[in-house]
Amino acid sequence: MGITPNQSANSLLAALPPAEWLRIAPLLEEVDLPLGMVLHESGGKLSHVYFPIDAIVSLLYVLKDGGSAEIAVVGNEGVVGIALFMGGETTPRRAVVQSAGKGYRLRASDIKEEFNNSGAVLHLLLRYTLALMTQMAQTAVCNRHHSLDQQLCRWLLLSLDRLTGNELAMTQELIANMLGVRREGVTEAALKLQRLGLIKYARGRITVLDRVGLEERTCECYAVVKDEYDRLLPHQLTR
Repeated sequence: MGITPNQSANSLLAALPPAEWLRIAPLLEEVDLPLGMVLHESGGKLSHVYFPIDAIVSLLYVLKDGGSAEIAVVGNEGVVGIALFMGGETTPRRAVVQSAGKGYRLRASDIKEEFNNSGAVLHLLLRYTLALMTQMAQTAVCNRHHSLDQQLCRWLLLSLDRLTGNELAMTQELIANMLGVRREGVTEAALKLQRLGLIKYARGRITVLDRVGLEERTCECYAVVKDEYDRLLPHQLTR
């Protein structure tokens, strides 16, 4: 594997007690997570869990006709592949990298062994799963009841919380696929936010110019999700 894992690179790993970290660290493999990489496909058997370092992974529900919509995002606050330690070998969700970076991966057998044998790991992963479920539920509510520009603000804020800078490499087409809407709708919403001076969009890159303005513009869904992560995982998102 050739590298010494950095425990602080992922907040979930950073929350592990010393004894558990010493057991898990030698089993972690650092991997590149390029844009568009599919970590697991809907219905496919999961072989690893992934702990993003500076990448962001979208969890998508894919319909039979090929349509999809994002139900959650995972960054350096969490782990991709919760089905493995929740008793399932497969999941109906697709996990795809939406912002390139690196991550650590851990074999399925290793994460299941830690989950089953260590109370500290079990409780930490269960709290994270509860926070992730809140994000999924709130995303469904947001997509049903709030305007597209509010949804875009929520999505941008959740992504920013998982990045170190204020810029996202993201095309409008990809955002439309994530939100499950038409590209024209994303274009209109992005232009609206740009006219308000909140973002700058050019050549597939979105730069957030006014984070406070985004927080004021978005619906309550962003705060609900962030507060739940902070409550259940106090060392997680800090913005």
